[in-house]
Amino acid sequence: MTTTTVDDEPTTDTPSPPPAPRRRRRTGIRPPVWFLIPAILVYTAIVVIPNIRGYYYSFTDWNGFTPDVQFVGFGNYTRIFDDPGTLQAFSNTFVLTLIGVIGQNVLGLLLALGCNTKLKSRFALRLVFFLPVVLTPLVTAYLWAYLMNPEGTINDLLSSLGLEGWRQDWLGDPGLALWSVAIAMVWQGVGLTMVIYLAGLQGVPQELIEASAIDGAGPGRRLLMIILPMINASVVINIFLTVTSGLKTFDLVFAMTHGGPAGSTETLPLIIYQSAFVDLDFPTSVAQGVVLTIIVSIVAIAQVRLTTRKEA
Repeated sequence: MTTTTVDDEPTTDTPSPPPAPRRRRRTGIRPPVWFLIPAILVYTAIVVIPNIRGYYYSFTDWNGFTPDVQFVGFGNYTRIFDDPGTLQAFSNTFVLTLIGVIGQNVLGLLLALGCNTKLKSRFALRLVFFLPVVLTPLVTAYLWAYLMNPEGTINDLLSSLGLEGWRQDWLGDPGLALWSVAIAMVWQGVGLTMVIYLAGLQGVPQELIEASAIDGAGPGRRLLMIILPMINASVVINIFLTVTSGLKTFDLVFAMTHGGPAGSTETLPLIIYQSAFVDLDFPTSVAQGVVLTIIVSIVAIAQVRLTTRKEA
């Protein structure tokens, strides 16, 4: 009798496949966006909605207290541009802005070039030139109002130098008052433009400047052909900041001259304040504010386009 033995085949344990990952339910909004919602709501509540209501009220006869209004179309805007005082304020604002843009940018660039050297005192000079920036506009206004008083420091200094004929009523003369306010504005803002230009100058290779000097390029040619093109971003930023600052100047004018003498220093922000809180003419005040907002928005859009075009 024969017996056959069958060898058992070796068995291998096959590992079970890992469980399929549980698919997460996708929501319509990504998690990081949730963190933006509070800021968006706050911005909408305190900026967007008031602006929309302001645009609406600028076309009505709203008195500032009662909700009952009557639509008047462009009547408020027509009254603005028919008022000689408002047109004078537009002119003063433009002149003040122009002086501020030229003065702050030219002086700021010169100070930045002077402080971008190997002088041992360059850090102390930067601090001294930047100090006026940290002062509030009211402090600056009262300081310069004291200096420009008819019996103030500037006239006393002129007298001590034998220049009696140069003594002036700097803030009381209609021909000098706006320039006096502009001097105070430039003095306070030039430190910020200097710092921005200094930041741009840090990116200019010193070897390139030295090589151009060896090739015979003078200081003016080096500035125009090498330095300014390489700090173009700083130039655009400074121009934008000084333009918007000039258009919105209120504190200096209000504290130094209150718009006088004879309206020679009235600016658009100042007449907005006077229309709203002195004359209680809220529709005109809102319309003036809309005009100022449009002007500043145009400047901002132009600055963004210039910046993006240069980067492209």
